[in-house]
Parts: sequence; C-alpha cells; structure tokens
Amino acid sequence: MSEKKGKILMAMSGGIDSTMAAILLQEQGYELVGATFRTFDPPAGEQGLERSCCSADAVSEAKQMADKLGIEHHELDFREVFRKHVVCNFIDEYMHGRTPNPCVLCNSHIKWGFLLEQADRLGCDYIATGHYARIVQKDGHWFLGLAADQLKDQTYFLWMLTEDNLKRTIFPLGDYTKIQVRQMAAERGFVKLSQKGESQEICFIPDDNYRRFLAENVKDFNQKCCPGNYLDVNGKTVGQHEGFPNYTIGQRKGLRIAFGVPKYVVAIDAENNTVTLGDRDDLYAKQLSASACRITDAAMLQQDSSCLARIRYKSQAVPANVQLISTENNGRQMCVQFDEAVWGVTPGQSVVLYKDGLVLGGGIIQ
Repeated sequence: MSEKKGKILMAMSGGIDSTMAAILLQEQGYELVGATFRTFDPPAGEQGLERSCCSADAVSEAKQMADKLGIEHHELDFREVFRKHVVCNFIDEYMHGRTPNPCVLCNSHIKWGFLLEQADRLGCDYIATGHYARIVQKDGHWFLGLAADQLKDQTYFLWMLTEDNLKRTIFPLGDYTKIQVRQMAAERGFVKLSQKGESQEICFIPDDNYRRFLAENVKDFNQKCCPGNYLDVNGKTVGQHEGFPNYTIGQRKGLRIAFGVPKYVVAIDAENNTVTLGDRDDLYAKQLSASACRITDAAMLQQDSSCLARIRYKSQAVPANVQLISTENNGRQMCVQFDEAVWGVTPGQSVVLYKDGLVLGGGIIQ
C-alpha cells in the first residue's frame, strides 16, 4: 500500500457503491473513517425497508463492511435535522401543489452540511461518497463534472454543492461505470455485494406511496386534501378530483375521470384546490423560471448564456439560454429559454445547467 495521503470521512451505506469507493481509496493510500447516518425510521412492518439507504439495516450492514475493511465506523443520528431540512420541506412543497426533489436538499444540507461538521470533529481532511460524479478545476473554479457512466451520472442531485464543498470532496467512482464497479467488487471477493440491487430514491417513503406518507404526516390531512374541481385549459369545470396533493404535473393515470381521450395534469392550484387537465401537447413549454439558484461562475454564464439544461433526473439535457435575473447571492433567480419546447416542466423540481461536461449550476423550478 502506498504512503498515506490524508484522512477521509467515508459515507457508507453498506451498498456496493460506497463500499467500492472505500476500497479504492484504501488502495490509493488514504486513511478512512466510516460514517453511516440514520435519517428516518419507517413504521414497523413497512414494506421496502431493505431498500432504504439510511435504515437500521443499512447501518448494520455498513458497520459489518467497515469491520471487514478494518475501518473505524461511526453511526450518526441525523433524524432530527433530516426531518427539519428535508422531510418538512417535502411535505410543505406537496401541500403547496409542487413536486419536490428531497435528494437535492439531503445532499446539500445533510451529506455536505452536517457530515462535513462531523469530518471536522473527527479530524478528517475530506469526505467521500459513492456518487457517480467528478470534480474538475477550471479557470480558478471547482466544478461538478459528469461521470464516466452517463446512465448512472448523479450530478443532477448534486448541483447545490458549493465550491467549498467540492474542495473537500472525493468521488472515487466518477471514472468508472456501474458494470466496472460490480466487476471490481467481484474480483476482490465481494461476489454477493457485486450482485446487490439499487437502493430506492426516496429513503423515507419505502413503499414509494407519497400520498399515504402525506396522509400520515400532515395534520388534518383529510380536511386539507378535500375534493375540488378539475378544470380544462380554458378554466371550465369538467369534473371533481380527490384533493390537489394527490396529483403531480404530467400525471395521466389515476385521474378517475373519462374523456374518451388521454388527459394529463397540466397545472395545480393549491390555494383554490383546482387541478387543470389538458392534452399532452399542453405540457410543452419553451421557458421556465427558477429560484434558489446556485451558479459556479456567473461571469462566464453572463458572457455566454448558451448551455444544456436538464429538468429531471432521467431527461436529456437540451440546448438552452440562461438569463440571470438577479446576481445577488451568486445568482438567486434565472430564466431558462429552451431552443425547442420541453415536456413536463414541473414546479419544485430542479433545472440543472451543463456546458462541456461541467455543471454550471441550477435552481428550483417555479
């Protein structure tokens, strides 16, 4: 093993990605301290618990893996701060007719917020995770870079990270594909681990039923989620829905109303408890506005406003131009104009900007 390079707080979930990231860093000569955080406890008997990245089972698996690798391990209880910063925001956004992305906030506030504080407490120089992303230095700035595996690239969820965050972060898997990671695990004797499935996206909703989750976590939910009017795109009442929190932009199934042709949710008005239905083409838009923006190099974007923009994790990044409406706090608001109309712009989701394989920044769609 090569000479020690530094001390890293390694975020471990017990899964293949974080484990292989730890192994690679060990092989490169870093001293590791493992950390696994508890963020949410699903109710007893909840289905899908084994897929949660931050469950009690995950903590146990991570500790076992740390022991195998000879790594000191710490269990961090982030349940209170996670609920305050992530879960409460998730609930609040849905109850205002928006569709949030909790992973973005978790990464920014928890993994690169409180975890960095723990790194300082434990005397660690860096933190590392099993995310598929790269870090690139260019023109005096630190950027997120696309991962080698375009199918697994996770930069969409990481756009809120600051340059100070990136300076203290290592992504060991950024140069590898998921297939290569599985092969490397098997070659090192972790055959069972190499065949392990993916963890689910929203750790605190094990069964993926966000409507049930809201019903169980919102006080007086049945009063707040009451029947209201379906409207057409001209504002005419065309039926009754079951309460606006039950719907998301682009939804087609589960509307429980027949028109003879497919209809989609095109707008949600929480204040008036109305849900607007339209045709698929009504969901195309040529521009959007975003707030809570973070731009790595605002001067560069103002000099050349062209870039690629992605409006959801699995969507393709498409050509666009960006206008920074306010440069306060590193560009708090922006308008994104697409070269061609995009489908399903959803308030609450993130729009992430790319150029030459780098993440320029992002914002929350309004």
